[in-house]
Amino acid sequence: MSPVKGPATSSGRKPTDRPAAGSQTLARGLSALQAVSSAPAGITVADVANHIGVHRTIAYRLLSTLTQARFITKGEDGRYRPAAALAVLGASFDNNVRHLALPTLRLLADELGTTVSLLVAEGDQQVAIAVIVPTLVFYQLSFHEGSRHPLERGAAGIALLASMPPRPGERELVGLARDQGWVITHGEIEPDTYGLAVPVRRRPPSPPTCINLISHREDVVLTGRDAVMRAARQLSEILG
Repeated sequence: MSPVKGPATSSGRKPTDRPAAGSQTLARGLSALQAVSSAPAGITVADVANHIGVHRTIAYRLLSTLTQARFITKGEDGRYRPAAALAVLGASFDNNVRHLALPTLRLLADELGTTVSLLVAEGDQQVAIAVIVPTLVFYQLSFHEGSRHPLERGAAGIALLASMPPRPGERELVGLARDQGWVITHGEIEPDTYGLAVPVRRRPPSPPTCINLISHREDVVLTGRDAVMRAARQLSEILG
């Protein structure tokens, strides 16, 4: 997984790319909403305009609409921040799975001293819905919630595929993960980074889900395997 960087669209499309004419306003509004939600300290109209690639007047109209809908709010400093309706919207995803998983993930991250995350399969992609950095560690790898990568890459993608029925031509590593209940990869998403992922067993129609641990240190990944597997079993009971 990539270290934290500036706002990026979840689809991987550059802000300046133009969607189809019929969806342009909606696409811009969603991009503005994502920019605000990725900036808890607040973001200006100019920042949003630059992120979307539009004039400030257009950005202001989009932000005003989102403010009226209570998805964002404008502070006295003129900066826009996430608001209550956005929390309600997020809580509706998969029966509030992120909120239910956070205590377990927080304990795991602090126990191991490394970043852990919860990912789900969405189409042919893996999506991070929770990313937890350990509390008392000064330097750690991290990445944005909402980050997407192909299912075929990295420990998390392999663990998610292992939660699905076998597919023709799937990697041998997927079958191995299906048999042993965990998988470790190196350098498949980010160079020189180790990933450990363990499927979280859930009943259909819940999407395939897994816990993922990332570190530059192989020893951290190897020694953390049992703890991640315990956490995955706990989440299986919590999430069902």
